[in-house]
Amino acid sequence: MPQWPSLQLPAAAAAAARRATPFALCRSSSSSVSASASNQDLVACSWQKEDEAEAQSLVVVGGGAAGVYASIRAKSLAPHLNVLVFDKGRFLSKVKISGGGRCNVTNGHHLEPLGMARNYPRGHKELRGSFFKNHGPQDTMRWFSDHGVELKTEDDGRVFPVTDNSASIVDCLLNEARRLGVSLQAGKAVTGASVTENGKFVVKVEKRTVDFVDHVNAKYVLVATGSSQQGYSIAAQFGHSIIAPVPSLFTFKITDKRLADLSGWKSQIKWKHGNPFRIHVTFPIVKAKLKLDGIKRSAPELTQIGPMLVTHWGLSGPVVLRLSAWGARELHQYNYQAKLTVDFIPDIHIEDVKRILFLHKDHHAKHKINNSFPMEFALVKRFWKFLLEQESLDGDMHWASIPNNNLNTVALRLKQWMFEVVAKGQFKDEFVTAGGVPLSEERYTFVPELATLWISKRKIDLSMTVVQVLNVDGVTGGFNFQNAWTGGYIAGTSIGTLASSNMRQQQPYLQLDGS
Repeated sequence: MPQWPSLQLPAAAAAAARRATPFALCRSSSSSVSASASNQDLVACSWQKEDEAEAQSLVVVGGGAAGVYASIRAKSLAPHLNVLVFDKGRFLSKVKISGGGRCNVTNGHHLEPLGMARNYPRGHKELRGSFFKNHGPQDTMRWFSDHGVELKTEDDGRVFPVTDNSASIVDCLLNEARRLGVSLQAGKAVTGASVTENGKFVVKVEKRTVDFVDHVNAKYVLVATGSSQQGYSIAAQFGHSIIAPVPSLFTFKITDKRLADLSGWKSQIKWKHGNPFRIHVTFPIVKAKLKLDGIKRSAPELTQIGPMLVTHWGLSGPVVLRLSAWGARELHQYNYQAKLTVDFIPDIHIEDVKRILFLHKDHHAKHKINNSFPMEFALVKRFWKFLLEQESLDGDMHWASIPNNNLNTVALRLKQWMFEVVAKGQFKDEFVTAGGVPLSEERYTFVPELATLWISKRKIDLSMTVVQVLNVDGVTGGFNFQNAWTGGYIAGTSIGTLASSNMRQQQPYLQLDGS
């Protein structure tokens, strides 16, 4: 179990916490205290009500997908629970920009827990049990559908709102949170948390734009800050180790004249709504293998099959993004220097490629190269002219005049084109990282059923739930959001159930006290 910080809070901080608790049902200050017994009783009653409110309050640190989803779930199970969500920026800002503004909600092709877990480079072993059984993609889609958001599943499994607008998801979540009475406070950063003698959390809240510091008392704290250093700092304060985060899901920068020529051959400036945009070469299916000089092993995950995009800076597309996720830590370790081998026709063996080329040469000897194309290579038909140019072959040449060694080279280019990766692509909207609180350590154990709810027994019961700051990240295709929905749902369920149980245990005492 993690070592908790000292339970003794400094006197000044304790006083500030008592004064500034926003969950209090009623307040009093020392200046209002009268010497009369009735006023003393009133003050005691006031603080007792504050204590009762604090005992049934939840602070959620982070207003992203997991934090908001968890707050909705907790408030649904425990309506009496005071739920306050803090975010240093705007709520659900990453949800809004995800998927090019469409929001890839989840993945509809991996519905079984084991199949889902395989898509998490960090977490695929720990998540393959009961994690997604509690709340999987089908549950997520059902939740949004029940709350008025119609979804669609595209051919590759990605699930989007039919509006193709992330605002549909953002508005749905925020409206439901507000309807339930969740307090959403944007522009406020939680910069620390301590524990008092009586077993309550004291959360320090700051607003950077003005001179503002507040202290909030709560029974439950949920940390759901994603890749923000804010969440890592809070987790570290409570004894959790942190695996240094590194980027994941990025494109590959490649300085290769052949690649630049290919991009320039097809890439061109178009105009849409008065603005220029560039069309690049897209391959519907390739097989790409990533190799790092310092890594001897040949991990199956470092070979991926899927669409690839050739850009003016390098390579992108789902197959590249998945490779970047599985090789995130190794790529970072070797300063993003790697070799990438691309097979443009993965369904055809290289010997069959050569056979097809030579048979085509025999059968179309008198035809010009540009006018006759092997139909077996239909997926790379647009690529064909470029390949010939790389071999200095004129399209007006006849097939009979092509040297056999040139055909062998074309076959190798189609099956084993090697690129040197020199850096990762830079995009301002990248926000997936590999790193965070490890899922297993000698001091504590990851509990999928509780979404990492750790309870420390030290004279008192404390519960801090850590989700979305864990060393878990998924590949592209809706898996990172599904991790957020599942983790948030389970965490909210855990806290809401605990809060409801505590309230039921207190009811006899409260009735007796009021009688």
